[in-house]
Amino acid sequence: QVQLVESGGGLVQAGGSLRLSCAASGRAFSMYTMGWFRQAPGKEREFVAAVLPTVTWSAGKTDYADSVKGRFTIARDNAKNTVYLQMNNLKFEDTAVYYCAATRTVRLAQTPGDYDAWGQGTQVTVSS
Repeated sequence: QVQLVESGGGLVQAGGSLRLSCAASGRAFSMYTMGWFRQAPGKEREFVAAVLPTVTWSAGKTDYADSVKGRFTIARDNAKNTVYLQMNNLKFEDTAVYYCAATRTVRLAQTPGDYDAWGQGTQVTVSS
């Protein structure tokens, strides 16, 4: 079972950028579909982005929530066992705790229940 640790959250003004990192322990990181989710106070956890394994036919295909398309980019570095979420042009409504997740299922899953492992989360606060 992979273990995940997020970092890179913080306070940023609207229009600014942040890059989140998720470091994974354990072997076979390259075989996992990796996802980012977020949860704002009083709201359910929602899908942000996902990236497929690069060792299969999928070749690292990505998917994004409509609300972040064109602003956020997910990328993985298998040599470093790390997945990133580059967030640009941040908006107040992007404020949330951001979670990294992993699953061995090769599918761009958007449902939290599809993922097997989770990090502890990192807070992102965007001031308006």
